[in-house]
Amino acid sequence: MTFITKKIVTALAYSALLLSASSLAHDHSDAVKQAKAASLAPYAERSFQDEVFYFVLPDRFYNGDKSNDLGAKADDKKRALSHGGLDVSHKGMYHGGDLAGLTKKLDYLDNMGITAIWLTPILRNQAVQTGSSGYHGYWILDFTEIDPHLGSNAELKYFIEQAHQRNMKVFFDIITNHTADVIKYEECHGKDGLGWLVKGDSCPYKSLAQLAKGDSYTPLIPAGNEQLKTPAWLNDIDLYHNQGDSFWQGESALNGDFSGLDDIKTEDKRVVDGMIKIYQDIIDEFKPDGFRIDTVKHVNIEFWQQFSPALMAHAKKQGIDNFLMFGEVYSFEPEALSVFTREAKLPSVLDFALQSTIEKVLVKQQGTDELAKLFAKDHLYTSETNDANQLVNFTGNHDMGRFAYSLHKSDFNYSEQAQIQRQSLANAMIFFTRGVPVIYYGDEQGFVGDGGDQASRQDMMPSKVASYNDDDLLATDKTTADDNFDINHPFYLEIAQYAQLYQDYPALRFGQQQTLYAQDKPGIFAISRQDKEQNVLVVFNTSTQMQKLDFIAAQGDFVLVHQSSDDSSKAAIAPLSFSLYLQQ
Repeated sequence: MTFITKKIVTALAYSALLLSASSLAHDHSDAVKQAKAASLAPYAERSFQDEVFYFVLPDRFYNGDKSNDLGAKADDKKRALSHGGLDVSHKGMYHGGDLAGLTKKLDYLDNMGITAIWLTPILRNQAVQTGSSGYHGYWILDFTEIDPHLGSNAELKYFIEQAHQRNMKVFFDIITNHTADVIKYEECHGKDGLGWLVKGDSCPYKSLAQLAKGDSYTPLIPAGNEQLKTPAWLNDIDLYHNQGDSFWQGESALNGDFSGLDDIKTEDKRVVDGMIKIYQDIIDEFKPDGFRIDTVKHVNIEFWQQFSPALMAHAKKQGIDNFLMFGEVYSFEPEALSVFTREAKLPSVLDFALQSTIEKVLVKQQGTDELAKLFAKDHLYTSETNDANQLVNFTGNHDMGRFAYSLHKSDFNYSEQAQIQRQSLANAMIFFTRGVPVIYYGDEQGFVGDGGDQASRQDMMPSKVASYNDDDLLATDKTTADDNFDINHPFYLEIAQYAQLYQDYPALRFGQQQTLYAQDKPGIFAISRQDKEQNVLVVFNTSTQMQKLDFIAAQGDFVLVHQSSDDSSKAAIAPLSFSLYLQQ
């Protein structure tokens, strides 16, 4: 049997397994029935906990308008630094995806059960710096207009309008920590700011103690670049820390430049007021449904205590009653994450702690008691208005890489079928444990990648990047050199099915979670999700052996409503699978 034939058989077998399992389940989990957003409550009325998110880098998704591939026009002096950077064969350059492309693919997302789309930053970037491009959106020059590589303000409004017509929400990724790298230091870049005077092309961080002794950098803006940023107050050099490059620890994590990006002095009242105004204006103009906030832990908490309530209140005044913000706090401990929901007044954060725990139990084969230990700390997130149900669940992302890559590089040397099963179980965990699920674009097509950052930002449209195209994608014989919008990919079908289950049982979205059973080895992890009207029992089996479910009888009268393997039953659960039970 050839390699490609094996791949096809694997995918077909998995599709058959998915469909046969669904046939044994409750009618609501029928794989053919899709949880389209149109069948849900109107988007403006829906709770954050009703959403199924899709996180996407627009540049890497689909090219709907080739006329904007180079960004700003070559003769546009105001936007000169936002021109160029296109190289479809280079993983660190622009590839041409845009808002027009996303608009054309809305049905693809809708049919997968996606109800909310989270875009990486879309404001106007510096196109090229340090041998790479701003395709990812995190090098902002202008906070008032869309990056011309992605389209225009009008095209963004049209995209949101089309999403809203399908009853889908749109969330923007926003930044307050830094801007593009414009400010230079005489001691590192020379008096004109155009070169490098230090070995290694870095400006070592200077601490507050050093500054107090007069040991500081001399910041400057190279001639001609003094008014590059918009709004104009962002060009004031005194509103930045100017302390050199962060080394990601201690005070440098708050005050240092991220690889040269200009670190904003967010403790200054002018900055607080200015940033609030920037994003109030964004809300006024585009009416997004919420924000994901970048680099939250690298900004002082006092800033968030003012910023978050102000933005939430402003959105409400604009009629966006269910506007919500969630922050990126790159930490794997609930004790650290919960500080930002309790003290910093952010409504929610990305649950990096859950991501790492899923990796522990499904990649590293640690006991399911690791999940129990994590969820035992959920009380840390409880406040007058929020709890752990608003946390944002994910398996991997554009920084750390994909969950499939963690499986691929594992010392356990998993077979492809084992990787498929473990990826599927990871997806089930982000849907059916407390929190709001996020699918990282491409995961539904079996993308794997070679690591984090640029290595995890593959093209959905046919790619020209060699290091992407040599990947062995899961459950398909395709590569990233192909168009990867396959609505019959097993993972795509599976996510549509999970989304349907998620919407069918309100307790899976709003129910309080209680751990019922866990082990100090791979095996059973069981939880209940109970609200006022429903009690859903969710059982995961992380082992490679069939497991008996004797403990279920003691929980009351439960009926099996879904099983991911047709080898399961009410009394036993198949390896690397999950089952859902509803109390009668």
